[in-house]
Amino acid sequence: MHLELPKMRLHSLTDFTKHYLMIVLSILTALGLEAWIERSHHAHAAETANRHIRAEIEANLSDVRLSIKTNEALIKPLIELDETVSADIRAGATAAAINQHIQARHASFKLSVNWPTVASQAWDVAVANQSASWMDDADLRRYSAAYADLHDASNWLTHDSIILLNAPSMAALRTRIELHAAVDPLEFATVLRQMISTSQEIQSHLHQLEGHLVHALEHDDTGAAHG
Repeated sequence: MHLELPKMRLHSLTDFTKHYLMIVLSILTALGLEAWIERSHHAHAAETANRHIRAEIEANLSDVRLSIKTNEALIKPLIELDETVSADIRAGATAAAINQHIQARHASFKLSVNWPTVASQAWDVAVANQSASWMDDADLRRYSAAYADLHDASNWLTHDSIILLNAPSMAALRTRIELHAAVDPLEFATVLRQMISTSQEIQSHLHQLEGHLVHALEHDDTGAAHG
């Protein structure tokens, strides 16, 4: 900040007081203007970051919902196969008869799940350039929680999502089925239910994530979800 003060001769205390007050007023005006400009810049940066973050969360929410819908279709054949094999076992069907039913629906014996590719660039930029610190506190808390949930869900998928699955047994059974070799019905049913449980657990996490993203897009003044 640079001030050009007027040069004038002071002939009395009154002149000095007027001159002093003029200097103080000029300084205060300049400081106020500078603060207003800085505040306006921060408000604009926060508004831009808010808009980009909301758009990114909305895109992530759309992808999560698409994955949920896709997985519903992928899980259905596994459940139908389990119902067939379980009914055979309860009815006391022979292993040969059960194997015939398994072979007839062998294409259903596969674990396929869809997981969304989530983005966080808008949030990362807002944190990096500190525009996030100028956002509304309530919005900032919801956004921060949503991105933390996205991160935690991705970590869970990478490290813990298949904890209930006996992958070697699944691979061995699939190999035998593809080669038209007989499998043990109970072992098959056990692994099949592990596959279903794994798929359903992933769906459960996606539904939770959906709820968190919806909450992140809520407005405090209306309580209604955006979009």
